[in-house]
Amino acid sequence: MKPQTPIADVLIVGAGPVGLTLAMDLASRGVRVVIAETRRRGEPPSVKCNHVSARTMEQFRRLGVAQKVRLAGLPEDYPNDVVFRTTFTGQELTRIPIPSRRDRYTAEGGPDTWWPTPEPPHRINQIYLEPILLAHAAALPGVSLLDRTQITGFTQDDDGVVATALDLDDGRTFDIRCRYLVGCDGGSSTVRKIMGAKLEGTPVIQRVQSTYIRAPGLRERVPGAPAWSCYAVNPRRCGTVFAIDGQDRWLVHNHLNPDEPDFESIDRDRSIRNILGVGPDFDYEVISKEDWVGRRLVADRFRQGRVFLAGDAAHLWVPYAGYGMNAGIADAINLGWLLGACLQGWADEQVLDAYELERQPITEQVSHFAMDHAQKMIRARSAVPPDIEAPGPHGEALRAAMGQEAYELNVQQFCCAGLNFGYFYADSPLIVSDGEAPPPYTMGSFTASTVPGCRAPHFWLEDGRSVYDAFGPGYTLLRSHRQVDIEPLLQASRQAGMPLAVIDVPAAQLPEGYRHPLVLCRSDQHVVWRGEHLPGNTEALVARLCGRARALVPEALSG
Repeated sequence: MKPQTPIADVLIVGAGPVGLTLAMDLASRGVRVVIAETRRRGEPPSVKCNHVSARTMEQFRRLGVAQKVRLAGLPEDYPNDVVFRTTFTGQELTRIPIPSRRDRYTAEGGPDTWWPTPEPPHRINQIYLEPILLAHAAALPGVSLLDRTQITGFTQDDDGVVATALDLDDGRTFDIRCRYLVGCDGGSSTVRKIMGAKLEGTPVIQRVQSTYIRAPGLRERVPGAPAWSCYAVNPRRCGTVFAIDGQDRWLVHNHLNPDEPDFESIDRDRSIRNILGVGPDFDYEVISKEDWVGRRLVADRFRQGRVFLAGDAAHLWVPYAGYGMNAGIADAINLGWLLGACLQGWADEQVLDAYELERQPITEQVSHFAMDHAQKMIRARSAVPPDIEAPGPHGEALRAAMGQEAYELNVQQFCCAGLNFGYFYADSPLIVSDGEAPPPYTMGSFTASTVPGCRAPHFWLEDGRSVYDAFGPGYTLLRSHRQVDIEPLLQASRQAGMPLAVIDVPAAQLPEGYRHPLVLCRSDQHVVWRGEHLPGNTEALVARLCGRARALVPEALSG
């Protein structure tokens, strides 16, 4: 039986990847967490996300779950390539090589092998990812999971939130008292609706008739090497096929045309066969229908007092470059350290203002990247030559041209270093600008930089660890010249109770992006301040980083 009034520091609504990551992050900071989830314990998720980004894997590494995730999914030697064919079993147009998980750390020479990170991306479906995160989170001290529990309302005051919960098995209602509440409850978020936030943007960009199938013998019909993802391009039907288990389970996306607004008006079986390139004699089984609509919608606010939104509850867009779930996990990491700082007592509650000011502009930015790419893909599908499958030199020339176009258009989304490492936080109350603008980035490219707001460029320490492995739970100061006096900052940090780790690194070890002897970073790897020497008023800098002195002018904090 569920307790009548469970008490938590943070109530998380939703036990998907975003909510579970937030729970893991908070637990690592000694925060008591209750997770309310409507599903039964262990009930499998739908086959949605197929990709874990490098930035997410970096955080999974910090939270101690990266290797568990890396060992799951497709067989270890299964290529993670993206291939374009006339049909799934037809002629190959082009291939974007992506290493298998066995070769992920050692592969060289491809567009997806140069990642400046200790944890490159990992292709894994959510049906394998989510149970790993659930088991890891549930085993952590201070984390309680209430399954079959629906949050139906909440009230809040200056001291906390009281949420009304419904036990979906026996119909009983009870209260959950907490300091803060976070809605990680998906696109139809109840928390968002209760707090009165609205999704704004483009409600329909692309409709996708998606089907999860079991098809024994399909893999054997594919010419050439297997691939994690296959785009089928022909005049009858364009679609995408994802390998789920590397054996006989597949997810088939049928990309509907703009004049096909209704999922069931399109013959599902015929579309699947046209995408796969198989006839009526080939047998397959429909496991589930997973139809979805690609959108570009961002909530007009991510916070109401002590209540926050994260993940699909805050933003929805076409999941190109895998940045649906991964953007939500970035929300969780951002919010987790802010809530932790506040609940641990070393930061003022004003520090929480940074969440919406930082994450909402990023989701606007990234969602436009995804929408622009979706529109380019829609145009490309509408321009498939009717004789793309023709034999002889004419057909070969068409296939070669379309293959080159497909490669150039899509290599940036499957090797999306820009979206992983290029985004930055501007106009944040916790970032001390020094006047230099962050370098621009695209979906596929970026320039490593220590401009405040950017991700601290990665490098390896002499002892073989990633520099991120040495980061502390609050702030971390990277010092490349030991003669630079940092004692005033250490003293100010101690007086404020602000956790500050120091890493001394010889300047010769630092990559090109590091031009200042002192670079101060947050636990989520973003640079907050840098300088040749400490500012004259270190107490003011610490107060700013603890959310207590937003109005201080930058000149007082320059070093």
